[in-house]
Amino acid sequence: MPRRLLVFDMDGVLVDVTESYREAIQQTVEHFSGVRPTRVRIQEIKNQGGWNDDWSLSHKLIGDAGVQVEFQQVVDYFQSIFHGDGSNGLILRERWIARDGLFRRLAERCDFAVFTGRLKWEAEYTLRRFAPDTVFDPIIGMEEVRNLKPAPDGLLLIRDLRPGAELYYVGDSIDDARCARAAGVPFIGIASPSNPRHEELVRLHKAERAIAVIDDINGLEGVL
Repeated sequence: MPRRLLVFDMDGVLVDVTESYREAIQQTVEHFSGVRPTRVRIQEIKNQGGWNDDWSLSHKLIGDAGVQVEFQQVVDYFQSIFHGDGSNGLILRERWIARDGLFRRLAERCDFAVFTGRLKWEAEYTLRRFAPDTVFDPIIGMEEVRNLKPAPDGLLLIRDLRPGAELYYVGDSIDDARCARAAGVPFIGIASPSNPRHEELVRLHKAERAIAVIDDINGLEGVL
């Protein structure tokens, strides 16, 4: 019988990025436009689909505020505050979501992989920081696919790299759900009760044929 391969998105799934990526969006938009978008507004746009990339979302919000700026300038500023000098970047505010023992128990019947909208080295950095003894193989970052989510490129690549594995994708965004559906991979949706548009996100996941929608990955054992 083939092993199950749980493929995880990272942001909002493995780690809480409320004070890292979401804060970086807010600070970046405010830096260029003088307007600080609310997190409700950020989630509202993400729920529309097509805005999985936080650099592009930041650029859009700056443009919506009536300010024109080069995309690369947005990326450079965003990354500067996200990474900081190594001791003060917003990435250090992230919180690991899995409770102690979850991945040890899951590993008895599943293997793990990651397909994230982050750069690969950023994903590896975070996994080393929080879960150094857990094997995620492969780890696919944004620079390794031709088309970003909701395109299915990353999941199709993982399927090619792990032939015969029974894939499941665990994600928290509408783009994750559409990516899984396009790849023909069962999708498990994450919709945190703290999400400012929680009920809407649950409905969107279900509309995209999620096999389950849970509050966070600590509910995975009940699904599997």
